[in-house]
Amino acid sequence: VYHVSGEPTFSSYLNQRKALLSTDFENALVPGCRPTPVNFDNRAATLCYTLGGIDMPPRNISRRDLLKIGLLSLGAAGTLAFRSRLPQSDNLPIHGLGRVCWDWLPVRETPSLNAAQVGRRDRDQVIPLLERLESPDGPGYNPHWYRLVDGYLFSGYVQPVRVRYQVPARSVDEGGQIGEITVPYTNSLRFFKNTGWERLYRLYYKSTHWLTDVTTGPDGSPWYEITDDRHGQKYYVRATHVRLVQDRELEPISPQVQPEDKRIEVLIDQQILRAYEEERLVLETKIATGIPQVGKPANGIPTDTPYGAFRISRKMPVRHMGNGDLVADLNAYELPGVPWVSYFVSTGVAFHGAYWHDNFGRRMSHGCVNMTPADAKWLFRWTLPDSEPGAWYSEGSGTRVQVLA
Repeated sequence: VYHVSGEPTFSSYLNQRKALLSTDFENALVPGCRPTPVNFDNRAATLCYTLGGIDMPPRNISRRDLLKIGLLSLGAAGTLAFRSRLPQSDNLPIHGLGRVCWDWLPVRETPSLNAAQVGRRDRDQVIPLLERLESPDGPGYNPHWYRLVDGYLFSGYVQPVRVRYQVPARSVDEGGQIGEITVPYTNSLRFFKNTGWERLYRLYYKSTHWLTDVTTGPDGSPWYEITDDRHGQKYYVRATHVRLVQDRELEPISPQVQPEDKRIEVLIDQQILRAYEEERLVLETKIATGIPQVGKPANGIPTDTPYGAFRISRKMPVRHMGNGDLVADLNAYELPGVPWVSYFVSTGVAFHGAYWHDNFGRRMSHGCVNMTPADAKWLFRWTLPDSEPGAWYSEGSGTRVQVLA
């Protein structure tokens, strides 16, 4: 928890807020690394006092006044252009924060894909979301949009995020402990004796990682050592950005139900997953399955989700997907820390959480069944084989899966 020293004023709050954002997310204190300012939407930065990070908001400033101040960064023309968007009361709706998951996204004048573009947001910008609404103009599979200070943003490529700083642990379990990222993003680092600290992967909110040690980072504060589950390399992340997953969070759901009475249906045309205990529906949720590839895949594995009857055979709470290269390039096909993975096809098709989009209801993947991290975690706990705390993987003939048209 961070405190504003002395009498909290708007300027002291905003200065500290900017300092926290510029250092915490981008590891600006790393020797040999050029500090990169956090890609935060300053046009409404003042709204974030309601969303956590500092526990003493400025006094005597209404939310409407804060929004006006945030609009000043648009300039006089921008302030006049968007003044009509300001609510007339102080009951300003605040939905939360979002991170842009695509290279860039257009801000529309109205919540419609056909509306005029009035702005843009770039990759990994963290933006205040004033409201989440359902547009009559769709798209039908996902009609949800976010209202911003200067227009509307389609929700499909915006990850809902929060900023939750953690108290570092003094140690982690022998053999490793699962950690979950609790800030919009954080950069991991590798250490070399000759060259010092160098950046590696950017780790995103709700991704999971195997923590294998606690050490001192380049800024003198506690950092966790991550051991990559794919290539075994070690890298490091700020401990204040990671939550330790507790053993009770992995306890099986409905263990009293007989294994053969649990089953999963994946409906490709509807992009819906249903889970049943006997004939009782216990989960129904939107998903994103594989996009069929035109032509023969390079690796010979089709990219559409296969139809048929399967069983979950292997589960991993953490999985590095992609090429498995040691690169810091944000455009590389690297997805470290994919959470709550349940494999059901021998070619590697699995249910898992997705932190790189929020566009459920249409095909999006290379064959896997993308789910929200929360839904993927529920399914991970509900299905067989059981996963014990500290187990990097579990195997066995598990819950039945049927993939239908």
